[in-house]
Amino acid sequence: MDPQVTQAFRDGLFDGKTVLVSGPTSGIGLAIAQGFAALSARVIATGSSDAKLEALRADRTLEGIRFVKLDVRNADDITRFVAQFDEFDVLVNAAGVARPADEYTDAVFQEVLDVNLSAAMRLSMAARDKLDARRGAIVNIASMLSFMADAEVPAYCASKAGIVGLTRSLAHAFGLAGVRVNAVAPGYHRTDMTKPLWSDPAKADKIAARSALKRWGEVQDLVGAVAFLYHRHDVGGGWRVFDGRVMQRA
Repeated sequence: MDPQVTQAFRDGLFDGKTVLVSGPTSGIGLAIAQGFAALSARVIATGSSDAKLEALRADRTLEGIRFVKLDVRNADDITRFVAQFDEFDVLVNAAGVARPADEYTDAVFQEVLDVNLSAAMRLSMAARDKLDARRGAIVNIASMLSFMADAEVPAYCASKAGIVGLTRSLAHAFGLAGVRVNAVAPGYHRTDMTKPLWSDPAKADKIAARSALKRWGEVQDLVGAVAFLYHRHDVGGGWRVFDGRVMQRA
C-alpha cells in the first residue's frame, strides 16, 4: 500500500465502509482490495478459481480481505451472492481476461465480453439497491485500450471500450439516487496479464520509453485513484486514464 494514499485518507474515510471487488485474485483487483483493506474498509473480494482463492485465504498479509467464490458470468449466482449483504459503499468491477491471438473465434470473443463487460453490468444492477442505501459509488476498471487498438485482442479492446460506455450510461441511470459511477483506465502496468511484455527486457524497455515517465506503472499506483473516485461526490460518468501519457505521445 502506498504510504501517500494511506496518509491522504488518514481521517478514517473508509472506517465502517463495505467494498466489493470483483477479480481480486491478482494484479489490479488484488491491489485495490489490499488498498481498501489498508484504509480500514470491510473488503469482500470475489474470484472464480478455487486454487487461487485458497492461496489468498492462506496469505496472512491478506487477512483483512474476505475472499469468496463467485462466477460473474452467472446472473443467478450474482443475485444470490449480493442478497447476503445489507449494503455496499463501493463496487469495483475489476474482473477481466484477455486471450491474445484467440479472440477472433466466436466462443473466445463472447467469453471475453462476458467476463469483462457483461459481468460489470450484472454486478452493478444486482448491487444497485445496496449502493443506493449508502449513496455509494461504482468504479469500473477500463483500459488504455478502451481508446486504442490492438490487433491481438479485439475482444478485450471492444469490452473495455464498452466499459466506458457502460460507465456513462449507468452514471445517468443511477445518479438520481446519489450513486456515482466512474472508470479508471490503466495503461501499461505490471500484472500477470502483461507479464509477456514486462518480463522481456527488450519489450519492457521499449514500452517504458513510450511513457513520459519512462517507466512501467505499478498496480499500487491505481489504489489512490479508485479511493478518490469514491471520496469525490461531484464526479460521475467520467474516466481517468493512468497510462504515463502513452496515449498523448502516440
